[in-house]
Amino acid sequence: MLCRETIPGRTGGSRWAGLFRASRWATFVGVRKARVVRERGSWVSGYGVGQRLKGSLQVGERRLCAMAASGKPGRQWQEKVAAAAVVVVGSCMTDLVSLTSRLPKTGETIHGHKFFIGFGGKGANQCVQAARLGAKTSMVCKVGKDSFGNDYIENLKQNDISTEFTYQTKDAATGTASIIVSNEGQNIIVIVAGANLLLNPEDLREAASAISRAKVMICQLEVTPAASLEALRIAHSSGVKTLFNPAPAIADLDPQFYTLSDVFCCNESEAEILTSLEVSSPSDAGKATLVLMERGCQVVIITLGAEGCVMLSQKEPVPKHIPTENVKAVDTTGAGDSFVGALAFYLAYYPNLSLEEMLKRSNFIAAVSVQAIGTQSSYPYKKDLPLDLF
Repeated sequence: MLCRETIPGRTGGSRWAGLFRASRWATFVGVRKARVVRERGSWVSGYGVGQRLKGSLQVGERRLCAMAASGKPGRQWQEKVAAAAVVVVGSCMTDLVSLTSRLPKTGETIHGHKFFIGFGGKGANQCVQAARLGAKTSMVCKVGKDSFGNDYIENLKQNDISTEFTYQTKDAATGTASIIVSNEGQNIIVIVAGANLLLNPEDLREAASAISRAKVMICQLEVTPAASLEALRIAHSSGVKTLFNPAPAIADLDPQFYTLSDVFCCNESEAEILTSLEVSSPSDAGKATLVLMERGCQVVIITLGAEGCVMLSQKEPVPKHIPTENVKAVDTTGAGDSFVGALAFYLAYYPNLSLEEMLKRSNFIAAVSVQAIGTQSSYPYKKDLPLDLF
């Protein structure tokens, strides 16, 4: 059919896109009747409508498709026509944040001086940062059918992120991250993935229409590896640039993650798990990039916090250190996600920039984020950044 698309309902499955949802424009009453006739087995003369309604259906579809192309039917149609440039497949976490003078030792109870609830999760963090820089984004994820989940969907919408493929489930609670942040900006985090682990390959296939039209697709490992791998396959087969952030790291990572990743981006601790090498300096990171490159990656980036990052690519096969700004960190939570979101933005909208320049700009944006408390709440908007970044 001309306008058939796969549209997820809250319980999954397919819907007739636009044609029957568009009954509010329904001069196409005959078209709607035609669907009922067809579903009953139908194109028979006994109904007295066969060929006439079949023709009406075809005309109606053509008209509705034309309206979709013109953007007239409204927001839902416009979202399908104007594809997201950056699609993120990943996690949404509700952050439960405690601020303390220092991090507690094992078995120790200490007093904190502030508590707040925020929005986090690596996938959503990366999506929010890309959106705040000006990217048209879509979030493919699963949250609980609970207050945290409802609040999270509203948060995505407020950041102008498409929630067309943001699913809700009654089978698990929205994921949470319990975070302790010291006065020095260091943190420890415990996550309970919850509904994130119920995002499955079938959900990804339903979201294939969004993924396949993107310029960049990002995924991580706070959802199941099977879901992330399916997302990478869909994007790779559609010629979409893939950016994979293997966090939290898995020592025996499926080899396909390396070969399906156009850009493989991890931090120093993740690089240690993946390579069994110590990574405590730019020089160490350079050695780790060589190991990861041998596994089939096109580009490897290892982020090093205050020391910036190290890059290696098939085109530039010598590791290169990209330093960052020297700033006073207040809270480093989510800085790596800010970096990844910024990098995705530049890959999608400034593809002619050199990789080194993209990384310099992404470093700068991540450095801005560590100067404020919170995760997404610390991420800068385009209007707050120097013009020469754009």
